[in-house]
Amino acid sequence: MTRRGRRARAEAAETPQRQVDYRNLRNPFPPMAAFTEDRIEALHQASLTVLEEIGIKVLLPEARRLFQQGGARVDDEMVYIGREMVEAALSTAPRSIVMKGAVPDRDITLELGRLVFQPGAGAPHATDLERGRRPGTLSDFREMVQITQAFDVLHMVPPLVEAQDIPMHLRHYAMTEAELTLSDKVPFIYSRGTPQVMDGFEMVRSFRGLTDDEFNAQPWCYTIINTNSPRVIDMPMAQGLIDFARAGQMSIVTPFTLMGAMAPITVAGAMTLSHAEALAAITLTQLAKPGAPVCYGTFTSNVDMKSGAPAFGTPEHFTASLVAGQLARRVGLPWRCAGGSAANVNDAQAANETQFGLWGCLMAGATVVIHSAGWLEGGLTVSFEKIITDLEVLQMVAELCAGTPATDADIALDALREVQPSGHFFGAGHTMERYQTQFYEPLVGDWSNFGTWSERGAIDANHRATGIWKNIVENFDAPAHDVDRSEALRAFIARRTEEGGAPPES
Repeated sequence: MTRRGRRARAEAAETPQRQVDYRNLRNPFPPMAAFTEDRIEALHQASLTVLEEIGIKVLLPEARRLFQQGGARVDDEMVYIGREMVEAALSTAPRSIVMKGAVPDRDITLELGRLVFQPGAGAPHATDLERGRRPGTLSDFREMVQITQAFDVLHMVPPLVEAQDIPMHLRHYAMTEAELTLSDKVPFIYSRGTPQVMDGFEMVRSFRGLTDDEFNAQPWCYTIINTNSPRVIDMPMAQGLIDFARAGQMSIVTPFTLMGAMAPITVAGAMTLSHAEALAAITLTQLAKPGAPVCYGTFTSNVDMKSGAPAFGTPEHFTASLVAGQLARRVGLPWRCAGGSAANVNDAQAANETQFGLWGCLMAGATVVIHSAGWLEGGLTVSFEKIITDLEVLQMVAELCAGTPATDADIALDALREVQPSGHFFGAGHTMERYQTQFYEPLVGDWSNFGTWSERGAIDANHRATGIWKNIVENFDAPAHDVDRSEALRAFIARRTEEGGAPPES
């Protein structure tokens, strides 16, 4: 290191740092309502009628057996769930869930009023300005996990992109290993059949140094369960609900209902279907194990009726989120919502759609907001640059969560006495005491004037974002973890690979 570099680092260390806590957020906004309470009750009752009279198709025999033992009527693959079964399940599902990170400071509490962000997830492709759009690889996934780890405003690690260069029967080993070794945040485990789920549980349990009882006592990982709208719970999703419930791990239940395609074209109709499917899945978790952690969820938007393509960040998407929030409060469970964008590149359309969808989640009182950063093409791609540009907004939202003080010192009477009419406050004592820490400093934004910006190369936000994510990846320091556990994790993966891995079940 040069003398100049050492001096710069010393000066930076002496500069007062803005103290923020992005790890424990509470939604500061009062929830909005799209419908009156009597209409929400009508939707809830209509959803119960769907389950009781119209039914839901459940493809897994074990799941149908659990429903039948709980009192449901089963006719071949169709299951008819009575209102009393649903109410019983809602009475045992926990209202507050503490998800365990690798260290206590990474624990997160999921309950109404809390706010948790995840980046975009589940995409088959990755893109950035230097390497272009491409099928996702393990390297892409690992780099995105590093970026997720670097920002406290992202609280959980999702399956950002599929590592398509790894065969499906081995992919879960590589992706879970990356989550555990590159991040200390709550990890995701795929529900692609019991063998893969059990592999994931064993990797988390061993790497966290837990006994079976310790692992089963609290949720250390989570999965996302998508129903197949309209009114189908397929085999791997039903098995995932059962496996995670029995192990005491969390399922985030997410019907994916697109108005006019897999759901009625109206917001009310689509949300009635979504609510019914979510209630059916939640009921299955409680039949498998009463008290199992489960998160209510929805992902409801509309399609472009000219092409059938999904659309996100629309007024209908926003409104559906508000309705979902009302229904979640009706049942009392923590819940998951989502942002997203149908744009093909990280441009103004992408920013507008993502932010409008995000504000729908915030105004609806969502607990977990998935796809809050990086999502493009309706989920086909996660963009490295868009993760960074979206993080700017998430961090500003997190600043709002902290609240604004209005103590006597903040009211600033001394400064108002000090500065004379037509003066300025730049040199006031009140300003000098606070100027280094008072305001949020932008992550990717550039507040310089046009001349200064031009002299610095006229770099736009997209290209500034490239420099930010590259710097994170190039200078990444993984969280400290036990060497013996790391070796045991590698040995487990090697052994299971030698044994043939775990093909996904369908």
